[in-house]
Amino acid sequence: MAARIRKGDTVVVIAGADKGKRGEVLRVLPKDNRAVVQGVNVAKKHTKPRGMGQPGGIVEQEATIHLSNVMLVDGKTDKATRVGFRVLEDGRKVRVAKATGNVIES
Repeated sequence: MAARIRKGDTVVVIAGADKGKRGEVLRVLPKDNRAVVQGVNVAKKHTKPRGMGQPGGIVEQEATIHLSNVMLVDGKTDKATRVGFRVLEDGRKVRVAKATGNVIES
């Protein structure tokens, strides 16, 4: 199945504690239907010292969020939209914004 949300996309969170926040997708985990979004679902992780270069302490990092809780932001209208697919005349399969019909550039 083709990916509706991809690495590098700008998304908005539509449910959960971080509802309304925007961020860029850093990683997508398709098997788990989850993504890591910059600045969203930030968790504190306790790390152990690893040699001279890395001291231990509490590090904040983004945790994964379920794909059903994020919605793609259309670059042309700057609004959240659902994603569909269309096959162009030259045979390419592209993502399309359902709200406007614009082709989403990857």
